Amino acid sequence: MKVLLVAVNAKYIHSNLAVYSLKAYAEKYGKNEYEIKIKEYTINQYTEEIVADIYEEQADVIGFSCYIWNIQQVMEAINDLKSVCPKKDIWVGGPEVSYNAVQILSDNTNIDYVMCGEGEEIFKQFLDNYHEGKLQSKDIDGLVYREDGQIKVNPMMEPVEISNIPFVYKDMKDFENKIIYYETSRGCPFSCSYCLSSIDKKIRFRNLDLVKKELQFFIHNKTAQVKFVDRTFNCNPKHAMEIWKYIKDNDNGITNFHFEIAADLMTEEELNLISGMRPGLIQLEIGVQSANERTLQAIHRKTDIQEIEKITGRIRQNKNIHQHLDLIAGLPYEHYWSFRNSFNKVYAMKPNQLQLGFLKVLYGAGISEEAKEHGIVFSNRPPYEVLKTKWLTFDEVLRLKEIETVVEIYYNSLQFSETIKRLEEYFNSPFDMYERLGRYYKKCSVGGVKHSRENRYVLLLNFIMEELNPTEEDSFSWKELLTLDFYLRENAKKRPVFAKSLEDYKQNIHKIYCHLELKQKLNGYVNYSSRQIEHMTHIEILKGKYILFDYKNRNALTKAAETVDVTTYLQL
Repeated sequence: MKVLLVAVNAKYIHSNLAVYSLKAYAEKYGKNEYEIKIKEYTINQYTEEIVADIYEEQADVIGFSCYIWNIQQVMEAINDLKSVCPKKDIWVGGPEVSYNAVQILSDNTNIDYVMCGEGEEIFKQFLDNYHEGKLQSKDIDGLVYREDGQIKVNPMMEPVEISNIPFVYKDMKDFENKIIYYETSRGCPFSCSYCLSSIDKKIRFRNLDLVKKELQFFIHNKTAQVKFVDRTFNCNPKHAMEIWKYIKDNDNGITNFHFEIAADLMTEEELNLISGMRPGLIQLEIGVQSANERTLQAIHRKTDIQEIEKITGRIRQNKNIHQHLDLIAGLPYEHYWSFRNSFNKVYAMKPNQLQLGFLKVLYGAGISEEAKEHGIVFSNRPPYEVLKTKWLTFDEVLRLKEIETVVEIYYNSLQFSETIKRLEEYFNSPFDMYERLGRYYKKCSVGGVKHSRENRYVLLLNFIMEELNPTEEDSFSWKELLTLDFYLRENAKKRPVFAKSLEDYKQNIHKIYCHLELKQKLNGYVNYSSRQIEHMTHIEILKGKYILFDYKNRNALTKAAETVDVTTYLQL
């Protein structure tokens, strides 16, 4: 029997840990012999292309992993598949179908089964009971199915022992250029009403001896990034410390590990440990969501904002860990100006990235039952995003969308850091600056115009000219600042239109590159010729100084080129 597991990912760089776990678990513990194959696609592929590829596999049973980003496309694919092979059994699983399984089967007659909750044991039992082209026994916990025209709902399956799930990674060539996902715990101690993780209160941790062995696999293979999917990685300090200590002690100088944590749970011991890590070894994602105390109470989120400010500040001082902070717009009791305050508070924590997200009213999450009470109106299409609330109008949601766009472009990209840092000084608050910039960017993007990287610099310069009306001297200063930002990121061959001409400086620049002492000053260039160094780096004249941009040596957190003042080589 051939079984096909299908994942439709949001991007090519993503992989689906769930389907790999199902396959590994069933192959280890299953009773029957069957071939299990995984096919991964992206939402950017044509549905027709996906359907054709699945059809050609000629599988006996087909299972789809369902999420908010792929559910519509998955349903379209299922309908087409059933049209051409009506006798094949099709089942779905995943968070997007686990909490509305009856509705899924009622609305989609082409789906035969829904597997609810954690799927490893359900999938294994499903295959154990599947013979001669059909499921012989449907007495499987977690299964929802049709029988005699009725939809039957079995009790939920007990959570599996996470240490019993086999390690899914064997040959890393299968995951080249993809983000690697890994989990060492399931469940969450918190009860945030907007989050599905809060449903599972039984926190289970993977055996640490297993974890260390698996981490060593990533380290040995020099995996670029391992993203932990643990919902609150540091909810158990002993567990977190063991893993962080192992990662620190076995650092290969390449692999980066990403964790979602609660900053206000960080212990002194944890802070001291991570303070000594190599820059870029780990990165932390911290969900703040709101600074409004009434809002935090309403969503049952136990967060100490002052403690988060203190902890993120301490982490930032060491300049070795990338911090990603999250905010959610559209929560109860958060009106536009309250959100402005939340934004400014989080922005003041100076995260490397600030994600401005919007509430999604997910099936199964507590907020879905409270939506009417809070006047939360949301789209009935995935991802079920908020449209308005008692406190936030649709007009205001649209304004926040404009802000989200420019925060992503001008802050999170890290491509405009120096310019943005200075621009903040001219506005009452960062929120006000991004609000004005967002409005301007929208005005310049009528008709869905997409701006190139260079055009985004030009657009920011035009915004500055229009908003600040600077003197000629200040205008020159702003252009230099943008030029600095431009070359910090990329050794661009095409010069941006706002940068001054280097024609009169070429002789001096060539003289600097030919200086024998230059390669001694630079890190890692001893064996390169002056011509090679000139090709690999860039020299710009800023504020009367010759600044060399070294792209071989970049900041581990910002990826900005290292800069070296080489003006003195003209006098030597």
